[in-house]
Amino acid sequence: MTSESSLPLVESQGTPPPLKVSDEHFITLIELRRDLHTNPELGYQERRTAWKVADRLRTAGLEVTTGVTKTGVIAVLEGGLPGSTIGYRADMDALPMSEQNDVPYCSTESGVMHACGHDVHTTIGVGIAELLAKHREVLAGRFVFVFQPNEEGAPGDELSGGYAMVEDGVLERWPLDAILALHCMPTLDVGKIGHTTHAVWASSDRFEARFKGVQTHGAYPHLGAEPIGAAAELVLAAQRVGHRNIDAQLPVVVSVCQIHAGNQFNVIPEEAWVEGIIRALDEPTRLAAIDALEKAARGVAAANGLQLELRVEQGAHPTENAPALLAEVLEILQGHLPAGDLVNIPSQMGAEDFAAFSLVMPAVYLLLGVRNEGRGFNHMLHSPHFDADERSIRIGVEAMSVTLRQLAARQRALDL
Repeated sequence: MTSESSLPLVESQGTPPPLKVSDEHFITLIELRRDLHTNPELGYQERRTAWKVADRLRTAGLEVTTGVTKTGVIAVLEGGLPGSTIGYRADMDALPMSEQNDVPYCSTESGVMHACGHDVHTTIGVGIAELLAKHREVLAGRFVFVFQPNEEGAPGDELSGGYAMVEDGVLERWPLDAILALHCMPTLDVGKIGHTTHAVWASSDRFEARFKGVQTHGAYPHLGAEPIGAAAELVLAAQRVGHRNIDAQLPVVVSVCQIHAGNQFNVIPEEAWVEGIIRALDEPTRLAAIDALEKAARGVAAANGLQLELRVEQGAHPTENAPALLAEVLEILQGHLPAGDLVNIPSQMGAEDFAAFSLVMPAVYLLLGVRNEGRGFNHMLHSPHFDADERSIRIGVEAMSVTLRQLAARQRALDL
């Protein structure tokens, strides 16, 4: 029998090599994932993570560039035949929260945890690159692996990693015909891959409404101008935005997530402010939600005789799948996955800065099932108990490897 690595194949002839993760390779991927989970790093601090990624991919024979947009890594694999250039993006950063899992690979960094699965994403990206590299001579095209820092957004005014990479000219230095990514999804059972034909993720805006009045003794409210009641009114008004100000058929979320006021039990403070988020699946709905919130805040301030400072900061745009490219990806995956494992799912109201890429090129974003109820892998993203069934790593590596290979082999014959 001819060995897998020596198959004399040409992709365009319809006889591609099988792309399977061996047990030995899978063990090394589990080791990498657990190492990353044990040693999480926040946005733009992913130095150790970047070193681990770069070391493995250099060993696999890829051309590796480090220090991209501070702590990002770009790795390039050249196939042996002409074809398209396809990118694959994996985010690397962790979250500022304390892990509450009792596992041998629990985070050892106080107040830092991979609660959004980026350790899994990074491991899958490495696994895809290593698997494809074993067959480079018979692969068509070029593969660019983008290991992105700071998807979650580091504190301060810095751009999140996806937008920063685009602004830094990464796509000019490494031009792509299309780019793919996936995300752990604990609402999907392990083995499933989810897709949507609409926006995958919502836009993300952050708002702060600061009411300024006149401080006074709590016993003499009539001698001041009280901002706390105004803040409470805005909390209720924000909850009505999605129910009364916008078509009920259009998904939108306006949530107040913080409220701040005062430091004495008997003093009405001068200021009170609330902070929160606005999420929408399209730009008109997003703008309508912002407008409704602004009107509500101004009305509350005027009714209470207060000054208002309102700030809305745009984060990620909606992450959209390119229809033609998505159709190609689904066709490939339907030929690879068992029947029923490729599932159409609703749009998600979370947000993702992969939108920075999907705004400027054909892109597809998929969701990878990591749920296993029987083993306790059933906690949502950003939970201190989040963990993933590691079998999803092998599934993700194989599915994305097959997809990237076949897309690159099309040699721009189709409009992606």
